[in-house]
Amino acid sequence: MVEVVETIAGRGGELVLRRDGEAFEVIENGVFLMDTRNGESERLLVTGALTPGASVLIGGLGVGFSLRAALDAGAGSVVVVEREPAVIAWNRSGPLRTIHGDALADPRVTVVEADLVPWLASTSDRFDALCLDIDNGPEWTVTEGNAKLYSPTGLTRLASLLNPGGVLAVWSAGAAPMFASRLREHFASVREVPVEVPRGEPDVLWFARN
Repeated sequence: MVEVVETIAGRGGELVLRRDGEAFEVIENGVFLMDTRNGESERLLVTGALTPGASVLIGGLGVGFSLRAALDAGAGSVVVVEREPAVIAWNRSGPLRTIHGDALADPRVTVVEADLVPWLASTSDRFDALCLDIDNGPEWTVTEGNAKLYSPTGLTRLASLLNPGGVLAVWSAGAAPMFASRLREHFASVREVPVEVPRGEPDVLWFARN
């Protein structure tokens, strides 16, 4: 039986945290965003991009899978940018805290409550790995304004935020051939990795290097 744990008015609309057996689900405006059932591709998004000691940006906290993976892989520092206060609260002190072993309490972690797109436009920080998971994919954005992140201008800005040898990693719930082509126009090396999921088409990850 599905149980609604909390419904809240978020910055992007109605946010619902549900529990289905042992699994938690997050729904925004009636659209399924994430759950705690698997998380393989969310972990690989980070572990495929970083080396021990790396400075990492994670765009989108989700249910904490990517953050936990970054810490376990030896990240030197992690900045997590998440726009929804409720998602941060569910992970920091709510029921999602046990999913990732209280990762937000790790001293290497800084949580920034902000919309990622304008934050990236204004920051002066540089990173060894940029790991982005704020949409269902580059061609299936959760918020209309996020599309600019995957545009030529957005990719140019992302490349400028990477340290030499740094990696841009992008998560998608499915193939996005137009984005993949655009990515190859902006980065010298692009690796596309499909990740099988229990149902539906594979998740897709891209790892791009300057």
